[in-house]
Amino acid sequence: MEQEHQPPAHQDAVRGGHHGHGGGHDKHAGHDPEQFRRKFWLSLALTLPIVATSHMVMEWFDYSIDFPGIRWVGPVLGSVVFCYGGWPFLVGGVREVRARTPGMMLLISVALVVAYAASVATSLGAFDLDFWWELAALVTIMLLGHWQEMKAIGQAQGALAALAALLPDDAERVDDGEVRRVPVAELRVGDVVLVRSGGRVPADGRIVDGAAALDESMITGESRPVSRAVGDRVVAGTVATDSALRVRVEAVGEDTALAGIGRLVAQAQASSGRAQVLADRFAALLFYVAAVAAVVTFLAWGVAGNLGQAVVRTVTVLVIACPHALGLAIPLVIALSTALSARAGILVKDRLALERMRTVDTVLFDKTGTLTKGKHTVTGVAAAGGLGEDEALRIAGAVEADSEHPLARALVQAAQDRGLRARARDFRSLTGRGVQAVVDDTTWAVGGPALLRELGVAVPDELTRAAEGWSARGAAVLHLVRLPQGGRPQVAAGFALEDEVRPEARAAIAELREQGVKKIVMITGDARPVAEAVAADLGFRPGVDEVFAEVLPADKDKAVAELQARGLTVAMVGDGVNDAPALARADVGLAIGAGTDVAIESAGVILASSDPRAVTGVIRLSRASYRKMLQNLAWAAGYNVVAIPLAAGVLAWAGIALSPAIAAVLMSASTIVVALNAQLLRRVRLTPDSQ
Repeated sequence: MEQEHQPPAHQDAVRGGHHGHGGGHDKHAGHDPEQFRRKFWLSLALTLPIVATSHMVMEWFDYSIDFPGIRWVGPVLGSVVFCYGGWPFLVGGVREVRARTPGMMLLISVALVVAYAASVATSLGAFDLDFWWELAALVTIMLLGHWQEMKAIGQAQGALAALAALLPDDAERVDDGEVRRVPVAELRVGDVVLVRSGGRVPADGRIVDGAAALDESMITGESRPVSRAVGDRVVAGTVATDSALRVRVEAVGEDTALAGIGRLVAQAQASSGRAQVLADRFAALLFYVAAVAAVVTFLAWGVAGNLGQAVVRTVTVLVIACPHALGLAIPLVIALSTALSARAGILVKDRLALERMRTVDTVLFDKTGTLTKGKHTVTGVAAAGGLGEDEALRIAGAVEADSEHPLARALVQAAQDRGLRARARDFRSLTGRGVQAVVDDTTWAVGGPALLRELGVAVPDELTRAAEGWSARGAAVLHLVRLPQGGRPQVAAGFALEDEVRPEARAAIAELREQGVKKIVMITGDARPVAEAVAADLGFRPGVDEVFAEVLPADKDKAVAELQARGLTVAMVGDGVNDAPALARADVGLAIGAGTDVAIESAGVILASSDPRAVTGVIRLSRASYRKMLQNLAWAAGYNVVAIPLAAGVLAWAGIALSPAIAAVLMSASTIVVALNAQLLRRVRLTPDSQ
């Protein structure tokens, strides 16, 4: 039974041996969001009675609580909170000491140790202080902030798991004429497999029997199915749309093209530099400032001969430097911004992706499924021989009614949209060439160049001119052929079918330019005429914007690297498997939510609405949240510039000095200011309707 829980072998192959996150998040090693969630709620439950029974808090709010053993509430529950809730921070502080990289964890752990020591000393009668509630509050707030931070870390394994899911778990292997279903992991080079209509190819190989139109869009980016016949190579993960095939396996496991894409995803994610979180820089600086200030304070008051004041002043300095606000400065902004964006159909998965989006000066769009709908529509009809355009479309729609081919569905939909109805009978699929059926007692066929070649028919001049114009802009061209009994076939009409441009794509590009984006780039596996036609339709600026056409999967990744090598900061917007490496390598990867799981897992931001205009909302949110981060960090660290000297007693000669209680109030007030400032993010407009 245990084997049922093991990942299929082909998934390990696609993962390409990438079993860890690498060193990108060492400071968070072993940290689990669920662990911090549990610790936060339990610590909060224990903190409330500590705060409620604190003499300091009771004096502030003028109430009284008394019961036998009340003096032990703080020491007992506070010690539990310190040991249970504070343990991850103490371990992190030790790790930073060993690594000689003092930062947030060390600052938090020092604050915890000092607060705990002062609390214990107070309980033993050494000082007249009340630190138990302060200790518990510090631990609880740090757990809340760290829980939010941990939720955003690391997506590499999810991307590779989604990629592996493209391969079927089973394959139909042909053994001595018999078809047997076997696990994909058992396939070997030289095996022959049966791929039924609508099924996925389980391994790379060559067709040995049959012909079909294969949907390769998830691998090559080509928007329309490609005809494949005996001798042609097919790739694992592609789909036979209209007929069955027999394929001789030539590559399995790590040697497949899909596994190669998996390695590209892993490499691209590993090559992304380790971004330094701003809070860590401030925490490191504040740690040194607080440590030096505490030592200087203790020595100064000690030399002055007042040891009691030396201890009180030192503790006050360390208390006021406790990073409550600093710990929330960024996580709170992130939590708010991600919640607000989710309501607008923008899912932020990578906490650093949102921050980087503000610096983007180049947006790279995948064409198919992003700027276009990834679905063909009829964009031109031409008829000859006395047949009207509507009549031609009516007949073609009827002939194609029983076909599952994407181009056939486009013709059927176009006829339905115009209210053109007809019944067909004797439907027959001409594999790799087209289809035929009888409509109004006449036999008709619809197909592409292969059908015309087989029938040996000439295309009328007026249809030839129309087809040349359509082909020049990259449209697929199908012809309607009359097949009279006993007579020569006649080409009666032609149809242009193109991938439909999203109506909101033009507005998205215009809005990006208004946001200050310098360059718009489109990348596609389609032929250059197709790409150039779409670019012109979208209003690309010659000499400024760029088009990458006829791009293979690995080249999309290279295109991002090439743009980055020019000094550009690149945001990649895509939805296909072949986009995954580019999404991972880009400074910011944005996946259209209607796309594949692997593209979504590889991206830092998901546009659930499939509306490319949402990219401008991400930029707007990024800039606003970054401003809030800077403001919060400036306040969280800046108030110490005034508060620490006062806590140290530099104005004690004038009768101005902060007590530990006032220090705690100021620290709490700093946290409130940070929280209120973050709430102003709610004013940011994200959705196209509100812009």
